[in-house]
Amino acid sequence: MSTPTYFGSLNDFKKGGVTVINDDPKHYVFSNVFEVASKSKPYEKVAVGKNLNYVIEAVRAEGNSPWYACEHDEAALVMDGEVEVHYVKPDRPQTPAGKEGTVKLAGEPAGQKMGWVKVRRGHMALLPKGAAYQFRSAAPGVMLVQTILGDCTVEKWGEICQK
Repeated sequence: MSTPTYFGSLNDFKKGGVTVINDDPKHYVFSNVFEVASKSKPYEKVAVGKNLNYVIEAVRAEGNSPWYACEHDEAALVMDGEVEVHYVKPDRPQTPAGKEGTVKLAGEPAGQKMGWVKVRRGHMALLPKGAAYQFRSAAPGVMLVQTILGDCTVEKWGEICQK
């Protein structure tokens, strides 16, 4: 007997769980990215996975995000909806040397516009080192952003994990 595949969305998801056998549930992490995004502010970057200093952040895409930059490559995977990613090659560096994680900028930096990409469910956009980027979404959606733990990452493990 096969189990059907169910694709969730921001408006229609079922929270699963981890079945713990002879162990303490606190040793495991389980959260639902759609549930996390449904309770998040637009562009709040909530960690839902962590390995050393690397994180996967669930992000609610809605409206225009602030401008961001990073000293290392990042990637954004759209899980629900449609998101435009706009890029600028700044005239000068936007992040302090050696600073890890995403840095929120005060506004659009001066520099050469690099264009934009439109990503939909299942599509991924590279957020390259040294470039500034902004997300734009006409309707609420969900993204997973792969990055390094930084000042913009919000850790809510006690709120989002199965207990």
